[in-house]
Parts: sequence; C-alpha cells; structure tokens
Amino acid sequence: MLGSRHVVRLLTGTLTGRLPNGMVPVGLVLWITGGGGSLAFAGMLAALYGLASGLSQPVKGRLMDRHGQARVSAPAVLVNAGCLASLPLIGAGGQPTVVTAVVGLAGLFTPPLEAGLRALWPTVLPDLGRRRVVQALDTGSQGLLYIVGPLLASWLATAHGPDTALTTTAALGLVGTAVVLTSVPSRTWRPPAAEGAAGSGRLMSTGLIQLFTALAGTGFAFGAMNVWAAGMAGTHGLAMFSGVLPAAFSTGSLLGSLIYARRARPGTPATQLITTSALFLLGWLPLLTQPDPRTAIVFTAIPGLFYTLIITNGFHTVDVLAPPSRATEAYAWLILSVGTGQAAGTALAAALATSLYVLAALPAAGAATALTILTLAGRNLGTTSPRGRHRRPRQHRKHHVHLPPYESDTYAPVVGGPGRQAARNGSPAGAPAAVKEEWLAAARGQEQRDAHARAEWFGMSPLEGTRAQAAPPWRPPSRMMGPRTPAQDASGGAPAPGAPGQQLRTP
Repeated sequence: MLGSRHVVRLLTGTLTGRLPNGMVPVGLVLWITGGGGSLAFAGMLAALYGLASGLSQPVKGRLMDRHGQARVSAPAVLVNAGCLASLPLIGAGGQPTVVTAVVGLAGLFTPPLEAGLRALWPTVLPDLGRRRVVQALDTGSQGLLYIVGPLLASWLATAHGPDTALTTTAALGLVGTAVVLTSVPSRTWRPPAAEGAAGSGRLMSTGLIQLFTALAGTGFAFGAMNVWAAGMAGTHGLAMFSGVLPAAFSTGSLLGSLIYARRARPGTPATQLITTSALFLLGWLPLLTQPDPRTAIVFTAIPGLFYTLIITNGFHTVDVLAPPSRATEAYAWLILSVGTGQAAGTALAAALATSLYVLAALPAAGAATALTILTLAGRNLGTTSPRGRHRRPRQHRKHHVHLPPYESDTYAPVVGGPGRQAARNGSPAGAPAAVKEEWLAAARGQEQRDAHARAEWFGMSPLEGTRAQAAPPWRPPSRMMGPRTPAQDASGGAPAPGAPGQQLRTP
C-alpha cells in the first residue's frame, strides 16, 4: 500500500501538518509556566486552542467542498502559524487578553488536514478494498501524533526553551500542509457536483446525527481513560504511567489498524461498526478488576485494538449516508463529535477523580452508550439498505424520473408503470432524436453507476466473462417504438413520438 503513488506523501504530510495538535497544548503549558504564569491560565489556553480547532472544523469542511482544498487550507495554515510564531514576540508575561485572543485565533484557523485527506483517498485509490486499507492505516497512525507530539514539544522546551518549541510547532504545521497542498491529488481535487453547486444539498439526516452522537460516546471513553491513567499513576506512585497507559492504547490502535487491513471484512460498514463497538465495550471491562500496573498496560491496549476499527467504519458509514458534494464537511462533523466526546469524558472524569473504581468504569460507560445508540440506529445507518438515502438523487428514484418537457408526456407512463400506453394525443411530435438519445444514454449511465455502487457496498468482484456478458444494460431495439413508416425506413430514424396510431411498449 505504501508503494502506491501519492500515498506516502499524503500520509507523511498530513501527520507532519497535524503534529501541532499534539504539541501546542504541551508547548503552551510550558511556555506560560516557564514565564511565571499560573498553571490554571496555561490549561485554559490549551483547552481554548483545542475547542476552537474542533468547533471550526465543519465550517472549514463546508468551505473546502465549495472552493477546493488549497483555497481553504493555505490561508488557514498561514494564520495559524503566524499566531503561534507571534506568541514568543508577545511574551508569556504579556497582556492575558492579547495572549488569549491570539491562541483562540490560531485554533480557529487550524488547517482541516484530516478531513481533507479523507476526501482525497477516493481519487488516489479508486479501488474500495485498497482504500479501506489505507484509511485504516491513516486512522491507526494518528495515535502517534499524541505520543510524538507531546514528547517533541517537551524536549524542545527543555533543551532549547519554550519559545523555540512554539516556533518549531508553527514551522511543522506550515511544512506538512505545504507538502499536502502541493501534491497532485490535492491540487486537482474537486468535490462531486450535486444537483446544484458543489457543497449544496441537505447534509444532516437521522442516521448521521445518530452516528455522530454514538461516536461522541466513543470519544468520551478515550477522554476518561486519560484521567484514569493519571489516577493510576498517583495511586501507585508511578508518574510515568500517565503517559505509558495512553501510549499503550495508541499502540493497540495502530496494531488494530494493521490487523483490520489484512483481514477480510464481512458485512456492511454499519454492521462492522456495531460489532467493533461491542468488542470495544468488552475491552474496557477488565479495567474494573483494578489490575496491577503491569497488567493495566496490557488491559489498556485491548480496547485500543478496536478504536481504529470504530473510527474507520464510522468514516465508511459517512460515505454511505452523506451526499458526495458535502463529504468533507461530513468528515469534519465526525471529527468534531469524537473530539467533543473526548473533552466531555476528560471533564467528567476529572470531576469524579476521588474514586479510582469510578474512573475505571467511565470508559466502559461511554462505550456502552455508543453501542446502545448504534444498535437502535441500525436501520438508519444503512444495515438494511445498500445505499444511503442521500446518495440517490431524487430524479433517479423509481417512479420519479424527471424527463425533458417534450419527453414527459411520451415516456412518463412507461417509467411509472409497465404496460401502459405511452403515446398521448397532445404530446409534441418530432422531438429531436439527438436529445432523446442523449437522455437515454444518461439514464443507462446512471443505471451502471448504481450497479457499481451496490457491487462496492456488498464487496462484489468486478464483472467477469465475455465482452457480450459484461456489456452495458440491454438497449431496446427501435421496433419497440412502434411500426415504422416508409419514410423512416429510408431515413433510418425512429418514429416520432405521438404520431397517429403509434404507441410505446414496455420492454
């Protein structure tokens, strides 16, 4: 997979450009406290950066669907890097209001690299099987951001000072974003056009709302786990445990992505989502036994094995439910829902940190909530239908085919019900044959696209056989248009619709 064209560049650029997500919180805390500021103010700045970055994701995704990736991410990363680089000039002892405003602005303009990368994979890897492999690898490798990022920020701040850490963070964001935006897939990417302009159409459906709510529960489990890890470190007097346990979880996540990529995946994405959510819940239950430190490392890696699978199948379910012209925005909403749940899990666990047993139960509670919502929303997630409702435009639904004005009287009864008369006395005769042929070709093309989509959904292999067996859908011969006149035999044309004594018959 890594040998495929553009894959390594996009993965490396995105991970580098997103390193500030893991570096900024640590860098801000060390910068403020190193300048004599309070830890409470430093924590508030770190939370503000993450909150502003998450809440602005759907807006940036919507703009990206309308205007392309470079026009959104390039200005965003310039503002983000400029704000971070200006903090050392302002100084940690500067006006708190100014520092807060600059940090909030930097968070708002975080480039939406993760959602943008998800939108690029269908153009880089058209094959669905290979795309699932790289998406699982993409999701699993993101755990490295929150291992490498804090370690790198801590080392830079200790060895070269907090100002250097913030400046390096800004530079990494610029470099990573530039690597992605200058790649061919990003420069040539355009969102699929909907009925109107790109990025238009209704996005939210019942299924998507239920999916995002459930994934917020998954994020809640992850956020509560971080506080539980800190509680374990305090109980056993091992300060390193506050970092070792999240690292074990992220390691399990990466291993889970590799296993998922190499194994067959039966069932639809929604079915896999429910199954992996159930396994995710079971993985948290051993923590309730209050394990010793060494055993806790192993137990924490178990739910991590299924975390990547949940997020990956969540993205696949979004592909089914969201309109293609607004896919980037839908990905951004998924990212926001997980991040919001993580923040809520961290906050609630911090408020209930008096009991280690309660802390161990909170991740399981979040996973149970996610599983319950997904189970109740099974039908809305597409477990009983091969296509999401929003992926099938209205004009191509059965019995609702929209025809050109001069075709509506002639063909509407044929689409509406078999065996009915198609010719009507008032229908205009002499419709242009070229336009009619163009409409028929478009209808046949849509049938083929629907068939390919169903084949992708159910994991069917491409058509095999002779050229005749794999040919496009059968086209009715011209005699289906009724008896031919001598003039038509001479010209080779079809009878004009609505001509006296002629009627269309359904194949």
